[in-house]
Amino acid sequence: MSLAVSIKEAADLTGLPVKTIRYYEDIGLVAPVRAANGYRIFHENDVHKLKFLARGRSLGFTIENCRNLLALYSNKNRASSDVKRIAKEHVSVIDTKIEELQSMRETLAHLVATCAGDDRPDCPIINELSSVGEQ
Repeated sequence: MSLAVSIKEAADLTGLPVKTIRYYEDIGLVAPVRAANGYRIFHENDVHKLKFLARGRSLGFTIENCRNLLALYSNKNRASSDVKRIAKEHVSVIDTKIEELQSMRETLAHLVATCAGDDRPDCPIINELSSVGEQ
């Protein structure tokens, strides 16, 4: 027996919002069939692709990365090196973001530590925020 579900049921099965599923259809990541009444019908393969996309996005892959990974997934002659290259590039992007976040955290923690937090108006946090672009 083959799975055939509505967009709402596909959303329930994948944890994706209906709006996201419609978007994925609009950009060609999934292509559900249309019933005579115009309603989308998602088959098992469509639901599997949506789950794949949901997992990829939860790991922070871009839509284009997900498109490429989905194409590689569908290609039984793929080279795992192609998959690894995409994942490795993404790890590099994550590492850069982590460094940026750590730097922001250090700066903000320093400002919080230097702020008296009392009734006086002098505040190094406000001073720092207001001096952006004046350096």
